[in-house]
Amino acid sequence: MISPGSLAAKGGIDPGATALDIGSLKESVMELDLNWEYVADTVMGGVSQGKIAAVSIKGRDAMQLTGQVSLENDGGFIQMAANLPPAVQLKDFAGLEVDATGNGEAYDIRLRTTDLARPWQSYRTAFTPGPDWGSYRLPFAAFEAHRTDARFVAANLRRLGIVAIGHAFAANISVAAVRLYRA
Repeated sequence: MISPGSLAAKGGIDPGATALDIGSLKESVMELDLNWEYVADTVMGGVSQGKIAAVSIKGRDAMQLTGQVSLENDGGFIQMAANLPPAVQLKDFAGLEVDATGNGEAYDIRLRTTDLARPWQSYRTAFTPGPDWGSYRLPFAAFEAHRTDARFVAANLRRLGIVAIGHAFAANISVAAVRLYRA
């Protein structure tokens, strides 16, 4: 079982993969070892409630974000977020690959770089994980700048968040692995 202070999952390689497949995977992707933390709109006076927990779902260890997103009191989000380890070199990577399962709701992936100074600035895209495990490739080119004119520079990426936001709903998303992938 995984604690909230360590990543949710070392399960990025298919147990049925051949040696050739595994060798190719190691050259084309880099799995991130992330320390997830929980953040909610309560930091700004909102009333959304949730939590993160290390769980095992359908045979995979994962970090799970659950809770109720509320729009009351100008709120509206819960998230699990992690800083990238300082030693991660992002040169030549084209995007993120996330192994996730969820409840069919759309979730944002938000990226922050060293070029962003304000907490409301980010680069964003959304994905909708269903009830079965899926691997979602999210190219950096698909992330849109939010409240910034700074262009996205992958080498400056320092933090990522998986956010339940946008409308009142019951959030339930589990992440077994986050990888960087090359083109």
